[in-house]
Amino acid sequence: MSSIIQLLPDHVANQIAAGEVVQRPASVVKELLENAVDAKATDIKLIIKDAGKALVQVIDNGLGMSVTDARLCFERHATSKIRQAEDLFSLHTKGFRGEALASIAAIAHVEMKTKQDQEELGNHIIIEGSKFVSQEPAVLPKGTSFAVKNLFYNIPARRNFLKSETVEFRHVVDEFQRVALAHPNIYFTMYHNGSEMFNLPNSNFRQRIVTIFSGKTNEKLVPVQEETEIVTIQGFVGKPEFAKKNKSEQFFFVNDRYIKSGYLHHAVMNAYDGLLPNGAQPSYFIYLNVPPNTIDINIHPTKTEIKFDDEQALYAILRSAIKHSLGQFNVAPALDFDRDPNLDTPYDYQNKNAEYPTVQVDRTYNPFSDEKQSSPFSGGSSSYKKAETTQSWESLYVGLKQDTLEVENFTFENEEVTASFFDEKEEEQVAKHTYQIQKKYIVSPIKSGMVIINQHRAHQRVLYEQFLTNMTVHQASSQQLLFPLQFHFSANEMKIITELQPALENTGFVFETLNEEYLQISGIPANTSESEVASVLEQLISDLQDGIPDSSFSQNDTIAKSMAKSLAVKTGIYLTEKEQENLVNNLFACKDPNVSPFQKPTFITMRVEDIDKRFAL
Repeated sequence: MSSIIQLLPDHVANQIAAGEVVQRPASVVKELLENAVDAKATDIKLIIKDAGKALVQVIDNGLGMSVTDARLCFERHATSKIRQAEDLFSLHTKGFRGEALASIAAIAHVEMKTKQDQEELGNHIIIEGSKFVSQEPAVLPKGTSFAVKNLFYNIPARRNFLKSETVEFRHVVDEFQRVALAHPNIYFTMYHNGSEMFNLPNSNFRQRIVTIFSGKTNEKLVPVQEETEIVTIQGFVGKPEFAKKNKSEQFFFVNDRYIKSGYLHHAVMNAYDGLLPNGAQPSYFIYLNVPPNTIDINIHPTKTEIKFDDEQALYAILRSAIKHSLGQFNVAPALDFDRDPNLDTPYDYQNKNAEYPTVQVDRTYNPFSDEKQSSPFSGGSSSYKKAETTQSWESLYVGLKQDTLEVENFTFENEEVTASFFDEKEEEQVAKHTYQIQKKYIVSPIKSGMVIINQHRAHQRVLYEQFLTNMTVHQASSQQLLFPLQFHFSANEMKIITELQPALENTGFVFETLNEEYLQISGIPANTSESEVASVLEQLISDLQDGIPDSSFSQNDTIAKSMAKSLAVKTGIYLTEKEQENLVNNLFACKDPNVSPFQKPTFITMRVEDIDKRFAL
């Protein structure tokens, strides 16, 4: 009987490894940028085309590689970072597995140019699908240039799973920002389709954060610093009033490596307890420095999750440090035990009684008297003088009975009386036939039983169809603001709003100013309040970043869903009788009242027979 188990060929093993390491163009960006950082580069350029699908190129001025190293770097498990197993517990570099370049070369066309400083000539290598096409010397500057073209060209199924260009570009920007934030001492630049997206000179942590996120980032940062034997913490957290609905500005770095940790995130949220509204997410940029032997970073292929030896102590230290910073900079409320001496009672008034005010009233005062009476408060006598002669008040109306008003010659314009939205009979029916339960459901009886409507989902369906209709027919109503609203977003978020400006204007927004620095709105949709605009835009940007469809209709659908989700009446809101009736009527006037825009049921019906069965038990 022949053996069943066989060794995989190298090119197949590389493609399997690529499935773990390279999931999308952003994965290639991450690996190449980290290699450039490990090469001790001080200037790194990232060039991408078509969100990385056509080209990902990283150029650095690092150490470069020799002829032998340039060839070996594409072999599996070839690395310069470790020599023995013990080195895994004292890592100070980004990569160490030696699978990244081999995996990338297995699924793309790779062109590498590298040169060491002491060498006269460099090396130019071309690889296509793990096959070496050419390797020859070339005149090159110091450093390494790594170009990855036509990603997943030999795996069409994987390429079909890639999202739209906007979504893939957002993932590339996220990886670029994570590496740039971890190393502010390196000059980073990024280009997309020939245009410069980021230009980040070497600076400190605070300047790097402000340069990347722009806007009013500098105003909302609160420094955090703590040094213990277990961990050294430094970084910044955002003020509570600048909290967002998404987690776009939350970063943890451990030993200059970006990580994701739900445990540490819970410590930060615990420090903000009582300072944030429900659903709000604070901004934070936390840099942790721990001994390398107290962490294990070899538990995830992308190395974004690590394990700490003493997580509980780290949790407590991080939470206390953030709470201390928020209180120190008067962000968190605190009790003030300092006594204000100006509020103390003087000793001279210690035994004095309070003087009560007095009210003097002249009961003989006649307002119809012709004689002027002296007031006791104007230096005269202590009481009013009684008027000697008093005329009858009837004299004021003498002659009015004889003069009659002739109204026959006057004509009055008939005012058109429009019927109210709810007449008296309908108001009586509303009071009798709609009820709100737990500020969540609306109950209305029907012939066969009753209908129970989820007010939040029903309002979502109503708003969704309204917004979609307005964007289709371009007839949205807008309310003008007395004072324009001004918002600050990051450069990437402002680019998204600029692209979607026509669609947003069709929903009722009026843009007075829109540039790279800030956004000014002078008009908002009719059913939106000023306080809701910020949350609506933040939620809209978050939803659109997760997946902007290519077609304009699908794009409008996404915008309508996002705005309906933000503006729909929430659970726990009391609705008046007229509001309940209006919501019910609008729901059943929709094209598809059965489900919300997110395909969840808006109402259920209960028949009388079903209720009878309940009581028959």
